Amino acid sequence: MKKLTAFILCGGKSSRMQSEKGLVLFQEKPFIEHIIQAILPVTEHIQLVTNTEDYDYLPYQKIADIVNDKGPLGGIFTALTNSETEFNLILSCDIPLISSELLTELISKHNQEAHIAIFATESRVHPLIGIYSKALLPVIKETIENDDLKMMNFLAKVPHQIIKIEESENFPLTNINSADELNDLNINLS
Repeated sequence: MKKLTAFILCGGKSSRMQSEKGLVLFQEKPFIEHIIQAILPVTEHIQLVTNTEDYDYLPYQKIADIVNDKGPLGGIFTALTNSETEFNLILSCDIPLISSELLTELISKHNQEAHIAIFATESRVHPLIGIYSKALLPVIKETIENDDLKMMNFLAKVPHQIIKIEESENFPLTNINSADELNDLNINLS
């Protein structure tokens, strides 16, 4: 397995959740801890991209956004700028069902020529569960400077690889953005 650094993007305004998303409790544990648990079998090199001290209780390096209010692209730019590895696992903080198995599949299927490898189903692309190359830094910098912050626009500009998974396998990739979505998740799992 190639050497990877994992970055969890803990930024975002969390306006729909009304609280720090990564710290929302699911099955009596914060989202972030579920994600870390899934990452650890893959790599022990974990860093959190966050502008808050709320995650200081975790024993991982925290890095603040280099440019504020630039959404996920800003977080990815910060991660890649601080990374010492060519390839990096980038994950959002709102995917409590992500599994080590899915992350291992992503890594094993990643084609090294692709600067980005992400999952997609027929209905949805998951750009914040992916492998991102440090080689993307100049393109991300330019994209941020142009204030073109949509992830799908960015993907269209760079060599990327879509790893198709069945719609039925989509559930662990679900990101939870609101109290209603969290409630639905708890109902679906009970």
